Amino acid sequence: MLKSNFLLALLLSLSTFVSAQTFTLMSGDVGGQATKVQEANTFGCDGENVSPQLSWENAPAGTKSYAITMYDPDAPTGSGFWHWVAFDLPADVTELAAGAGSKGGKMPKGSIQSVTSYGAPGYGGPCPPEGHGIHQYVITVHALKTDKLGLDANTNPAIVGFYLWQNTIEKASVVMYYSR
Repeated sequence: MLKSNFLLALLLSLSTFVSAQTFTLMSGDVGGQATKVQEANTFGCDGENVSPQLSWENAPAGTKSYAITMYDPDAPTGSGFWHWVAFDLPADVTELAAGAGSKGGKMPKGSIQSVTSYGAPGYGGPCPPEGHGIHQYVITVHALKTDKLGLDANTNPAIVGFYLWQNTIEKASVVMYYSR
């Protein structure tokens, strides 16, 4: 009897632990493979350049704003390639519609999209060199402890990254893969 009570208590505590909510990023558009819809329409690529739909839940306590980044560590640059850098998204925002980060898209009021490795602000989709193999594109939402980073749309990704490093409480990512 003592053994079965112990096992029951252990199972109950494990179920509580397993069901703990974690900061999670999801996408109805990607999470596996990118398509021509997300592919860039520059640098020799002819995709639609539509930023993916994103949603997140279970933000940590103290979250005052969010940032979104998309990074390709496989780019043959020696330093990767930043495809999307957005910050100062209000704390009450938990979703971006498909195309929100694209040219003409509707980002949340007050948010800023700064320059990417393409040299322009906003979403710039995957465009790996032909025959270079499969690249991974890491899309990350950062829960920040500040409501504003104090940066503008001309701030380069390395500086934004420095400020994110100082202000991120937690982050969550999805990865999509693409090759040409």
